Amino acid sequence: MTGLVSLLGASAAALTARKNGPSLYDLCDPLLRGAGPGDAHLRTFYKTAVANPALRPLLGRAGLPVLADRQTFAGLEAAIRSARDDAAPDWAAIGREVAPLIDAVPQHHPVRPPLAGTPPMPPPAEIEYVLRGCAKHLIDAHRRHGGFLPGYAAFNFAGDPDFHGRDLVTALTGLQARTYKNATLLFNLARAFVLPNQPIARLLNPPWSGFAEPMWEPVQIRHRCAYYDAFFAEALMDYLGSGLARPEETGPARQAISGMIDFCLKTSREEVKHPDDGTPFSVVTALVPPPDVRMSDFFWKLKQDLGFGTYVPDCDTTACSLSAATQFGVEDPMLEQPFVDFYAGYQVRDGSNRPPPSVDINAPELNFSGGIVTWIESAKGETPFGNDLDPTLNLDVLEAAFRNHARWGIVDTQRRRDFLRDVLRFHLRLVTSGVFTDPRAHIYYLPELYAAYVGRCLAAFRAMPAEVRRAVDPDGAFETIRKIVLDYVQDDLAAHEMNPFDAALALLALAKLGGERAAYAAPLDVLVKSFGEGGRKAPYKAYEWNKMKTPTRILVGGPEVTSAFVLSALVHARAALTGMNVSGRAA
Repeated sequence: MTGLVSLLGASAAALTARKNGPSLYDLCDPLLRGAGPGDAHLRTFYKTAVANPALRPLLGRAGLPVLADRQTFAGLEAAIRSARDDAAPDWAAIGREVAPLIDAVPQHHPVRPPLAGTPPMPPPAEIEYVLRGCAKHLIDAHRRHGGFLPGYAAFNFAGDPDFHGRDLVTALTGLQARTYKNATLLFNLARAFVLPNQPIARLLNPPWSGFAEPMWEPVQIRHRCAYYDAFFAEALMDYLGSGLARPEETGPARQAISGMIDFCLKTSREEVKHPDDGTPFSVVTALVPPPDVRMSDFFWKLKQDLGFGTYVPDCDTTACSLSAATQFGVEDPMLEQPFVDFYAGYQVRDGSNRPPPSVDINAPELNFSGGIVTWIESAKGETPFGNDLDPTLNLDVLEAAFRNHARWGIVDTQRRRDFLRDVLRFHLRLVTSGVFTDPRAHIYYLPELYAAYVGRCLAAFRAMPAEVRRAVDPDGAFETIRKIVLDYVQDDLAAHEMNPFDAALALLALAKLGGERAAYAAPLDVLVKSFGEGGRKAPYKAYEWNKMKTPTRILVGGPEVTSAFVLSALVHARAALTGMNVSGRAA
C-alpha cells in the first residue's frame, strides 16, 4: 500500500508540474507528427514510442527553458530535419546538438550505505526453505506458462546514468541500422526533457535500495530467449545437483531443462560463416520469430517499430547455450564445432582486419585488446547494432571453452592458446586496474554480475586437467583475478545495502571464489528476510539482470530470473558452507 500511495503522489506531482519552456512536442510535432516527407520510420517511431496518448499528458509538461533561446531551438530543429530528410545524415553532427542537453543534468548510480553490522547467520532450515521455494516457483511457472520461463523487458525514459552526451554521438555513428539510429536519437531527445523536470523524472525513474534496479514499470514486454533458457536450465541443474529436489520435482525439472536446451540448440539455431575464412558455423540467436518468441503480436510489431526489425546472433547467447548443453550431457553435432576458432574471429587484436567495436561507449575506461565483441554477422553480413564489447560476455566465452576443452582441443595449437591467453589478459587488465567495479565499463551488466561470473568461470577452469590449466594460464592470472574480485565482493558489494538480487550475486561470488564464512551472513540474511516480497505469484520481485543502453535504458529481468539466481546462489552457498559438492549435471 505504501508503494501505491507513493506512486499516486508522484503521478499527481508529475501531471500538475508547471511547464517551463518549450516541450518535446513543441519541438517535434511540426517536424514529425503525421504524414509527410522524409524517413517514414522516424515519424512512425515518434508516434509510437514518444508521442503516444499515454505519454503526451506527461511529457507535454516537461519544458526546457534553454529552448526559449531561438538559436538553440533552431539548431535542434535542423538536426531533426536532417535525420528525417537526408539520405545519409551526418549523425555525429545530429548527436552533438542533443549531447549538451543530456550532460546538463548528470545522473548517478544509487549510493549504497554501509551495513550497520553483521547479522547472524540464518539457520540451515530457513536457507533450505527459501531454496526449495525458489525451485518450486520455477517448476510451477514453467508449467503455468505452457512449457517456458519468461523474461521481461522494460523501457526507462530517464536513460542510463552511464550513457553521456559523448556516448550518444558514438552510438549514432557506430550503429548500422537507420531504424536503430532513429530510436536512439528520439529516446535520448525525450530523455533531455525528462531529466531536468524532477517531478516527471521521479515518476519515470523512482529511487531504489541496493545496486540492481527493481523493474517497477507498468508496461513490460514478456518474451522467450535462448539466453534466458540457458540460464534457467543451469539454475535447475544446480537444484538437481543439490540433493534437495523431491522425487515429484525431478521429472518436471529434467523435462524443463531438456526442453530449454532444445530451444537453444534447435529452435534458436542460425547458420552463419566464420568472419575470416567463411567456414559455416551454427550459432544461437537470442530472438526468434513468432510464435516461438512467445511475444504478443502487438509487442512483436512494436519491436519492429522500435528499430529491432533485424536481429542477429550474439557471442554470449551462443556460449551460454553451448555451456548448458554440455553440462546436461547433451550430444548434438553443433557442440562438435571448434568454437574456440570461431570466437577467435571476433577477437580484438593487433594486426587483425576486423574493425574495432564501433559502439565503444565503455571506452576509454576499457582497453579492448584481447576481448571478444558481442554481435555475430548474419549470413547476409548484417550487423544492425554495429558492435560493442562487454566484459561479462568474455567470461561466458571462456567458461564454455573450458567446459568443452577436450572436444574443442582448446590448447592443441599455438593459435588457440594465444587466443585464450589474450582473453585472460583482457580480464587481468580490467581487474587489476579496478575498472571492473565501475558500471560504465560494462555494456549489458552490472559489476556485481561480472564478479559472480568470474566465480562461474573459475569453477569451470578448475575442473580442467592441470596440464590444460597451465597451458591456458601459465602465469597464474586467474588467482590474481580471484583475489581482487573476492576483495571487492567482501569489502564493497556484501558490505553495503543490498536488495535480494544484489545479495544473490554476492552469495554466488562468495561461494565460487572462496569467500570468508562470516561474509555469507549479510546476503543470506537479505534473502531470507526478503522472501515473499514478490506477493502471491513469486518469492521475489523482478530486478535488473541485464540491460541495454541503446536506444535507451532497457532493463531485462523478471520474478523467475530473481528466483533462479537466488536458487543457484543458495545451492552453492550451502555447498560451500557444508563442504558438499553440487553434482548431478548429466542427464
